Amino acid sequence: MKFRKLGNTDLDVSVICLGTMTWGVQNTEAQAHEQLDFALDSGVNFFDTAEMYPVPPTADTYTKTEQYIGRWDKLKTDRDKIILATKVAGPSEFMSYIRHGKNRLDSQNIKQACEDSLKRLQVDYIDLYQIHWPNRQTNFFGNLGFEYNENEDFLPIEETLRALEELKKEGKIRNIGLSNETPWGLMKYLELAKSEGLSQVVSVQNPYSLLNRTYEIGMSEISIREKVGLLAYSPLGFGVLSGKYLDGKKPENARLTLFDRFVRYSTPKAQRATELYCNTAKDFGLSPVQMALAFVNSREFLTSNIIGATTMEQLKENISSIDISLSAENLKAIEDIHQEITNPCP
Repeated sequence: MKFRKLGNTDLDVSVICLGTMTWGVQNTEAQAHEQLDFALDSGVNFFDTAEMYPVPPTADTYTKTEQYIGRWDKLKTDRDKIILATKVAGPSEFMSYIRHGKNRLDSQNIKQACEDSLKRLQVDYIDLYQIHWPNRQTNFFGNLGFEYNENEDFLPIEETLRALEELKKEGKIRNIGLSNETPWGLMKYLELAKSEGLSQVVSVQNPYSLLNRTYEIGMSEISIREKVGLLAYSPLGFGVLSGKYLDGKKPENARLTLFDRFVRYSTPKAQRATELYCNTAKDFGLSPVQMALAFVNSREFLTSNIIGATTMEQLKENISSIDISLSAENLKAIEDIHQEITNPCP
């Protein structure tokens, strides 16, 4: 395994992070623990979850993933070897069951969410506590254009950051991270940290893959210069980049087969780009999964690559990507495809 610093901290996190959003819907608790054991034995020390998991989110499954992790025996016996990350949900009209629909990112809600996550995870502290999405109207979750609404429910970022600071001072969280954030939002957090003497955020968890490299446009420079690295989610585009959905295939129990709501990575342009990337991988003697993940691993602005799996075979292949180094010729072939079909799945 390879490791990188988490922001400006002294924590070394594995370049491969195990994501957990399928646990509680597609994976049982026993399967979750099997994945955790294998990942830890393979050198992975970084694990990411969220209070709203599993996905797709429902009132019936809400918090199951954190509960599964909380009952993992090694989280108690090997706590000092594990870097655990979770997230507090922002406001959403579709998830009114979270704190009775009052899940704004204000002080009261953040503190309640953290306390609840600590209980479910059965730990005394969370290594990285992340804002799952902003408490303002902005362009995330695939929306490219920003539409300003002067009547929006805008919560000052300073209130959110101060609430996180209090949790940190209490020892309940050790570091602060963001997710689904924009350049303006990230710089605002950094500006407030400096001007108000508050803790700097250490990471940003945003989508990044061969099908979605929009992070490079406005965020990558900030990540490098300010030491706020990317935690890349959906590095395989919900499994699309494996090639298993090409030619109209619908593999049994696969994510996009089970849940037709996930269409972000299933556009005609995405299918064409995926076909080209899969062919390129084969040309260089790699599996499409290995090439797609190795590309993400190679980015200078990346801290960790959040992989997910529903089977042990997938998990093993995903983790093994850490041993793959892409040649200059392979990287050029990837760039040629990117120039032809740029960010088909923003």
